[in-house]
Amino acid sequence: MESFGRDAVIPHEVVAGSAPFVVGPLVVGLLLTAMLVVAVWWGMRVRSREPGPPRPEDQPRLPETGAVHEISEMREPDEMPHDGSVLTPHELRSAGNMSTRRARDQKRRRWSRNSSGGFGSGGLGSH
Repeated sequence: MESFGRDAVIPHEVVAGSAPFVVGPLVVGLLLTAMLVVAVWWGMRVRSREPGPPRPEDQPRLPETGAVHEISEMREPDEMPHDGSVLTPHELRSAGNMSTRRARDQKRRRWSRNSSGGFGSGGLGSH
């Protein structure tokens, strides 16, 4: 049985003829490194031409009246005329064809107690 020395792992013939296999990856690595250095340099040049971050006085300010709060209210659609007349676009009260007004009753509608709440929700439903 032969010993597993250095000759068995890498034959001398392979090492002697491997100059292109050593020089090629070295050249490719140097080219990639040079390309990365140029890319970083180019990025720094581009970024130096961009405007800086906004100053504190350029930031938006609250109005003098304070913060604007959300208003939650129940809305209902405006009724269409029931006398058979037709509304033209310029007679509509809002932008679009669906105007709303504040509802008289501001209580939120709730699901009935025996309802499942929605189709396919897994409840028993109203029987």
